[in-house]
Amino acid sequence: MSDLTQLLRRDLPASIVVFLIAIPLSLGIAAASGAPLLAGLVAAVVGGIVAGALGGAPLQVSGPAAGLTVIVAGTVADFGFAGTAAIVAVAGLVQIALGASRLGRAALALSPAVVHGMLAGIGLVIALSQVHVMLGGSPQSSAWRNLVDLPGQLATHHGTAAVLGVLTVAILVLWPRLVRFSLLPAALVAVVSMTALSTAMNADVDRVDLPDEPLSGLIRPAWPDAPLREITIAVLTIAIVASVESLLSAVAVDRLHDGPRAELNRELVGQGVANTASGLLGGLPVTGVIVRSSTNVAAGARTRASAIMHGLWIAAFVLLFADLLETIPMAVLAAVLIVVGLRLVDLGQIRTYARHRELPTYLITALGVVVTDLLTGVALGMVTAAVFILWRLARSEIRRVERAPGEWLVTINGTLSFVESARLSRELGALPPGAVVDLELHLDYLDHGAFETIRDWRSGYERAGGSVSIREVHDSWFHQATSGRLGEGKRTPRLLGSWSRWQDMDQQRRDAMAAGIAEFERSVAPLVRPHLADLARDGQSPQQLFITCADSRVVPNLITASGPGDLFCVRNIGNIVPPHTAGDTSVGAAVEYAVDILGVTTITVCGHSGCGAVRALMSDAAREGSALGDWLANSGVRFSDVSDEERCCTDNVVRQLANLRTYPTVRDAEAAGRLRLTGMYFDLAEARMYELDPILGAARPVAA
Repeated sequence: MSDLTQLLRRDLPASIVVFLIAIPLSLGIAAASGAPLLAGLVAAVVGGIVAGALGGAPLQVSGPAAGLTVIVAGTVADFGFAGTAAIVAVAGLVQIALGASRLGRAALALSPAVVHGMLAGIGLVIALSQVHVMLGGSPQSSAWRNLVDLPGQLATHHGTAAVLGVLTVAILVLWPRLVRFSLLPAALVAVVSMTALSTAMNADVDRVDLPDEPLSGLIRPAWPDAPLREITIAVLTIAIVASVESLLSAVAVDRLHDGPRAELNRELVGQGVANTASGLLGGLPVTGVIVRSSTNVAAGARTRASAIMHGLWIAAFVLLFADLLETIPMAVLAAVLIVVGLRLVDLGQIRTYARHRELPTYLITALGVVVTDLLTGVALGMVTAAVFILWRLARSEIRRVERAPGEWLVTINGTLSFVESARLSRELGALPPGAVVDLELHLDYLDHGAFETIRDWRSGYERAGGSVSIREVHDSWFHQATSGRLGEGKRTPRLLGSWSRWQDMDQQRRDAMAAGIAEFERSVAPLVRPHLADLARDGQSPQQLFITCADSRVVPNLITASGPGDLFCVRNIGNIVPPHTAGDTSVGAAVEYAVDILGVTTITVCGHSGCGAVRALMSDAAREGSALGDWLANSGVRFSDVSDEERCCTDNVVRQLANLRTYPTVRDAEAAGRLRLTGMYFDLAEARMYELDPILGAARPVAA
């Protein structure tokens, strides 16, 4: 597809969809921030054009974000909007410096539980303040006052504004469930329909107020008349929060598409330039916005042109049709912000953090933001996260199980330090005397104090007639300490090593499979059980069909660092895809099931070095009429030069990609932009994956 065709078929329609969403959200965020409404539109234009052109996340859409509403409202109250605009411009310079210093990924070091807790707290603050506006009243000075005054507001305000607001909320909630048409987003439908209703009723409600001449109405930034310390705190707060939110959004958007990955340092510089420009033009702070970005991807955008064009549409609309914007009731925009704010409290995230034992960090951050202020709430969340990290680092899990009369299994997981010595002595001392004890250590760290506790207990227990065997999984801390080399080196983890690495040869001959299953159920199953339970309940939804060779040395989940539910795999001799008309339907059935039923977005054909099937094709070693010979004939590959084995392996992959395109299902999905085909080559000796150019057959490292 040519660049112009892609622009017209993909990016142009997507830009219109995002533009329709951005207008009401930008106005609502400006109103909730206590800033001029035009400032929200300026930020939307600058975010779309400047951040879209210069940022490192091509499909991310930037603009004013709900996550900064509370911060901006406080800054406007302290410094006025002209001072706030100057602070935003300087915050942009800080972001540019951070990006130029290649500190983009450092912003992601902040615990996601703190970030999402902060956003949840901000969402609650927005909702509590805007519900007063929706009801026709005025928001109070703090979230607590808004909550206390809410019953009185509900009791006294039942006018037209409240009716319009409630209907707006109803449309926002019900429209996505009833109608699935991307060109009519819920926010647009709600705002347009309620504006039309209020105009038809000739309702006396507060409406959007914009300058008669938008360009002349831009507010020039002015340096605040305030202590430098307070200005510095405001600048750093906006810069850091905007950076973290933008980078988290960029990472999240990467998971939604198969295009180029985000360059986080470049994205930070682009966001900084956009914020400086927005501040100088009198606009709100700019960040990457996940709502607009996910809509952009879902609408089919393929390049950064979509984000840039959406900014141009907003600018044209404000300059040419400002009168239409001034018919929108403020109660309707407040209702939009209430729904947006409440959606920042994500129940799925809450369940995730509860499962990972990070819910206290999330809740303390959110409540801290609501009850105190944003900085205090984030600080409380970071302290909570640090306390839990220290607690986990100094904590181990000790389990005792009686496998048979007189036989005990004791499993110790985690970090074992001298702090745990008393509990360790108590747990081991509770074992009955004279038993056979299998002590299994799954340790990240073992210090000398804990080592001596185990050693002394084993010595005393064996003197009393008991038997103790100590086995270590993943690392060999106890063995190293016994030999006086504590902390010197590690063994190959059992999850990566083959049976020969951790089982003796006699065991391999007798029951290697059974021993491996027992090892999985003992050490791996507890880690993956929650995820597998979710998959068992919800079903599989992999994003990739992975077609590779049946060679025992190629382990798909290992070389792709993937887990259950990620890959739908097809393995056969030579990673062959028989053409659609070849008569063999086994691979074709898997391809059609993956594309039509599972809805995979990528099909990868992966060959490897030293492939026996390719060698057989190179030498015509497979006997004609044999099952192997008949199968290899399905490849359709003819080698021009059989002296270069690696080139033959990559040529085979390229040929199988061509065979894939003989399937109507694949052709239709690829033409519709729903499916991408890729070729890979795995070098066994290097343990490195290469991506193939389907035209040239050239290979480049995937992780380069």
